[in-house]
Amino acid sequence: MLLGVDYYPEQWDPALMEADMDTIRELGGDTIRIAEFSWHRMEPAEGRYDFSFFDGVIAMAKEKELRVILGTPTAAIPAWLAKKHPDILSQFENGQRRAFGGRHVCCYNSPALYTYSEKLIRAMAEHYRDEPWISAWQVDNEIGHEGSDLCWCPHCQAAFRRFLQEKFQGDVGRLNRAYGTAFWSQEYNGFEEIPLPSATITTHNPALRLDWERFRSRSACRFIDFQVRLLRELIPGAVVIHDFPGGGLDKHVDYARAARHLDVAAYNNYPVWGGQREPIPPHEIAFGLDYIRGLKRKNFWVTEAIMGAQGHDVTGYLPRPGQARLWSYQAMAHGCSSLLYFRYRGAAKGAEQFCYGILDADNVKGRKFWEVQSFFRDIRPYAPALEAPVRSETAIVYDYDSLAAFRIQRQSALLDCPGEMKRLYKAFYDENVPVDVIPAEADFSGYKLVLLPQLTVAKPEFRARAEGFVQAGGTLVLTYRNAVKDEDNNLMFGEPLPAGYTGLAGAAVAETESLQERKAFPVVGQGPFAGAEGWGGVFRDMLEVRDAEVLYRYGDPFYTDFVAVTRKRQGAGTVYYLGCSLDAGTTARLAGTMLAECGIETTPSPEGVEVVFRGGTEQRIRMLLNHNARETEALGITLPPFGCVIETL
Repeated sequence: MLLGVDYYPEQWDPALMEADMDTIRELGGDTIRIAEFSWHRMEPAEGRYDFSFFDGVIAMAKEKELRVILGTPTAAIPAWLAKKHPDILSQFENGQRRAFGGRHVCCYNSPALYTYSEKLIRAMAEHYRDEPWISAWQVDNEIGHEGSDLCWCPHCQAAFRRFLQEKFQGDVGRLNRAYGTAFWSQEYNGFEEIPLPSATITTHNPALRLDWERFRSRSACRFIDFQVRLLRELIPGAVVIHDFPGGGLDKHVDYARAARHLDVAAYNNYPVWGGQREPIPPHEIAFGLDYIRGLKRKNFWVTEAIMGAQGHDVTGYLPRPGQARLWSYQAMAHGCSSLLYFRYRGAAKGAEQFCYGILDADNVKGRKFWEVQSFFRDIRPYAPALEAPVRSETAIVYDYDSLAAFRIQRQSALLDCPGEMKRLYKAFYDENVPVDVIPAEADFSGYKLVLLPQLTVAKPEFRARAEGFVQAGGTLVLTYRNAVKDEDNNLMFGEPLPAGYTGLAGAAVAETESLQERKAFPVVGQGPFAGAEGWGGVFRDMLEVRDAEVLYRYGDPFYTDFVAVTRKRQGAGTVYYLGCSLDAGTTARLAGTMLAECGIETTPSPEGVEVVFRGGTEQRIRMLLNHNARETEALGITLPPFGCVIETL
């Protein structure tokens, strides 16, 4: 377990460094993360490498017994490089080149980015390869963040055409047939005619746009893979990480693919950011943590934990006393095994002056300092339990292609796929049931209960695994808008929906409807749910039952013959179909039934109190986290506002 801070000594008078490190030790920290934005300090002019400043930082860290996470500074290139190679800068959709001065401003398909990054990383690795106090290397920073996952420059246009040539084996006729380019006279005579899907009248071909999404992801992942391979070549045995930002399911990058070759996926956890009136709800924070854990299906690190108010141009909500510490406990509860706070001291200059740290620019130890110190002190004894893997019997599965398909054609003005995933997740979170959030490529055969929300792109290999899971005794939950498109983002001729799953589900979609409100129509319970009433909205599939059990019908005029929710016993397993976005109460009732059928243990707790069990044979603990701003009683224990109590079992 590493505990520490993000430290930027290059932004301060070097005379402060020794006192800073003494203060970090006083905090209880044992690790600093450095250098992730310091390319110019390491290479002030082309080919003139100077590591003397960070040599001094690392020497001082060793003297103070602080471990180091060293970053490759490729997310912020130096001005001399932008001047020499202006085409390294990415472009907006309108063709305007992004100006030097921010971060993440490079095109991931720029040859210059690769050339100069490789030279610098080789020099860094050769210089520091034998330094035992470097515990990990962080490659780049927050890949794809802040719009850097999109670029429309000539490098990208050429690379996209090469991507399509490779995919279609040089046969543009195959592309025409797959895309259906006969529509609107879009047939291409050669790959050189294919445009980028930038703004046009109405919209571009959906198949072209899905391949563009895949290409954008590959571009970013290729840059991460390149750095990982290089470090492994130069420093065998090095621990290599990357720090992922929040909102990964909305990015034009498949973060699970980007994490594939890392040793550890790390996360920058910001439950509140500039301009927000209040933090996101506790279950959404938990969902984000479980999503990061699911990237590699193993424990992760938090490389940026919030302590002070955050914001670039607009500052935000200040976490209440104890609240940021509670978020740190929550991260540990969900699989974080090492945690660093952003940042040791808030900046006095530059774009992040309003990203407050443990210390503010006044350099005075205050409430935030003592809060971090108490967290470091109190969490260390539980390292054996917190370094053990998280064991879940329930999983929510997402698919990059399906998420991209909904970005391309949203289908309902209210349909927010990550938001719908979180609504389903909350029903299990409220019962204190651990949930893995995993990519569709992951093996899900070992779970008891698997949910497939809006996996709209049908993939035969995945369907075969889903069928095998059910036949082996698993419970599978399908939702509306599952298996609607083929892998080219086209509708499938002659296929009733959900395509390929109608036999498994025992139901088929007769008609569909997009709604403009969440509470758009009533749903009425049947059979085991007789007498229960609820609401649905956003979107609905009108289900016709073949051999499934009816659990809810639509209760509005004209559609009472259609079914909203079904269940089918299939082999040793069970398949549920949720035909619409349901209200929280109905979702909770269904989730409770699923958990009981699967024999998955729940732990009742008061609203706002999260209960998590962690550990293995060496140490096992129970964590009670009070997300309420008031004192709360739970399981016979009095929890202070935003308090956490840990018990050894």
